[in-house]
Amino acid sequence: AAVELANWDSSKIRDKLRRDINDHVASVRAAKLSELTSSYEAKLNEALSGPVEALLDGANKETWPLIRKLLQRETESILSGLSTALSGFDMDEQTQKKTLTSLENHARGVVEGKAKEEAGRVLIRMKDRFSTLFNHDSESMPRVWTGKEDVRSITKTAHSAALKLLSVMAAIRLDDNVDNIENTLCSALLDTKGIASVTKWGSTTSDPLASSTWDKVKSCSTQQDIDHTCPVQDFMAAIPGRDREANKRSNNWLPPPWAIVALIILGFNEFLTLLRNPLYVGIIFIGYLMLKALWVQLDISGEFSHG
Repeated sequence: AAVELANWDSSKIRDKLRRDINDHVASVRAAKLSELTSSYEAKLNEALSGPVEALLDGANKETWPLIRKLLQRETESILSGLSTALSGFDMDEQTQKKTLTSLENHARGVVEGKAKEEAGRVLIRMKDRFSTLFNHDSESMPRVWTGKEDVRSITKTAHSAALKLLSVMAAIRLDDNVDNIENTLCSALLDTKGIASVTKWGSTTSDPLASSTWDKVKSCSTQQDIDHTCPVQDFMAAIPGRDREANKRSNNWLPPPWAIVALIILGFNEFLTLLRNPLYVGIIFIGYLMLKALWVQLDISGEFSHG
């Protein structure tokens, strides 16, 4: 509305109103965009964290190819959804591309963060894998030392598996590049000459466990030097002790006392069934507790004493 003959200049007021409206629209748009981006980041966290942790937990040569496929699949799915949602924000192509790139970098960051977290527990996982392969046969049964086993071969196999796990965790491989980390670690820590060189690496010009000496590996991809990530010397020193323990067990052909008692009570076939299905032991124990509680509740011993 305008008052005739008032001679008012409303251009400044209209400009201020226009600026206020644009500022408010930009503020609301930024808040909505931030909320939308956060929701898609949360979806990425949920889609990647659990599966990546599970893949790293069972680390093998297929771990990083599977992680790369998982990352690519989940990232493409989330980016597609976000791109569709951004079409309603009326933003320019450069800003939209920047938002999508930021989300893609977030996905890589989730995987890298989980990999670094799991690398901090690599020594524990190495010991667990070594113990599992050393103390169990190819059928995952507890190994019974009879004196006929090739202890040195068993030790080398378990040791090699632990080093392969270490090689998987030693670097972040989100790019499909070939490296020689596994060969380097095996030559340095599995061979007798390599072990001697590692033990005396302080007097040599280069340390084979330092990531800076690894060919075809970018420094930004390594998860710290192996000698800093875990006390490799301690792990190596424990290997001969395992050999001596196994030799000691192999000289004693008799099974442990608890196994002898179980064989006498249950019989051979039933004993093997319990070993293959430990859940049965829990069921038997629960049944025993229930029978004992029933015995006490009904005072059966007292009834017997009264005839």
